[in-house]
Amino acid sequence: MTLSLSPAAATGNTETTGNRMRFSDRLAVLWWVPRGIIFGLMAFFIFGPLFNMLLWTVAEKWYFPHSLPLQYGFSSWEKVFAPRGGALDSLFNSLLVAVLTVIVSLLLAIPSGYALARLKLPARSLILLAFLIPQAFPNLTVYVNVARIFYEIGLNGTVPGVVLVHVSHGLVYAVWIATAAFSAIDSELEQAARNIGAGPLRAFRDVTLPLAAPGLMASAIFVFLESLDEFTGSYFVGAPDVNMLPLLLYTAGAGGNYQVASITALLLLIPSLLFMMIVERFLKADVLSRVGH
Repeated sequence: MTLSLSPAAATGNTETTGNRMRFSDRLAVLWWVPRGIIFGLMAFFIFGPLFNMLLWTVAEKWYFPHSLPLQYGFSSWEKVFAPRGGALDSLFNSLLVAVLTVIVSLLLAIPSGYALARLKLPARSLILLAFLIPQAFPNLTVYVNVARIFYEIGLNGTVPGVVLVHVSHGLVYAVWIATAAFSAIDSELEQAARNIGAGPLRAFRDVTLPLAAPGLMASAIFVFLESLDEFTGSYFVGAPDVNMLPLLLYTAGAGGNYQVASITALLLLIPSLLFMMIVERFLKADVLSRVGH
């Protein structure tokens, strides 16, 4: 038996199908509306302050109620990088302290991370938690007492004193990430090197350390960024003898000089963005999965 539809029925079915498709299209559009609003708000809250900061770096005149600067220029940049501006000295001190902090942190973190990853220590979890102690207490009260102790032994107002304070915070990232990096390496590779005649130090130098290098590089970058942005310890231990970029940023912001503050913030932001891109490249998922284990 052959069934056939009349032209009217066929037209009705086509219209029904078209209506259903149009209705599904409307639902899809309505579904994307709240998503678009959410993403728009996220972009506003993330990029809005950054855009405002960039405007302040070139604003010559800007006051309420104007939403945009009335005059643009680079005179503030000249003031910041002038010999009396202090930005170059602060930048040099910040980079010097950050590099020294990375070196000291890695010198402590590499043997510590290797021991925590390879040895069956009875209090391994407690040791890892101990590195979180500097983060567990309010920084203000801790650094006030640190500054008093450093003043008595002659470390207050010196670069080594500031480096020691920064290392106390940087070890959290250095040790935890180094432990994860060494844990992600198969111990049988070291054993194979030992079986063909390599000593413990050579097996570590030629096999384990190169394999852990990406994780150690990532930990070094985290420590560098932590040191570069550290304010409280730098203020109580270093100021006014060791000028650093966060101190310059705070002084300019507190004094209402938003142009200098924005330029200083931009100087701190650029290396942070570059290094975070490097971290994303080096820090693999197998390393991240072992952080804290």
